[in-house]
Amino acid sequence: MVVTGLGPYPVEALGSAGVRDAVARWLRLVAADAELAPYLIGVDRARLAGHLALTLTVALGGPAGDIARPAAGAWRGLGLTEEQHRRVVDYLAGVLWALDVPAGAVDAARRAFADEAGA
Repeated sequence: MVVTGLGPYPVEALGSAGVRDAVARWLRLVAADAELAPYLIGVDRARLAGHLALTLTVALGGPAGDIARPAAGAWRGLGLTEEQHRRVVDYLAGVLWALDVPAGAVDAARRAFADEAGA
């Protein structure tokens, strides 16, 4: 089964390097947050970044290959509270706004990661 992108933004406009850059910026913001940083201790950040990049690619309209629900579990196992998870997603939105990603695509990305927490 091939899953296509969920968002209104042509992911090609950002490109795979742009998606990886967005995820790297996002993770730096989370790691710099004094309350959130402890949740990343011992986490394989390269693996997390890869998963986040895939989920973001799908949210922005790109293909997901054969995964049915790519967002499941990227942040879930870290033990974040709902409020902390919302802040993580807000950091993503800020990164995407800074990269001039259109509002509809930012909203799609927020939904993809909010859905991940069951929100």
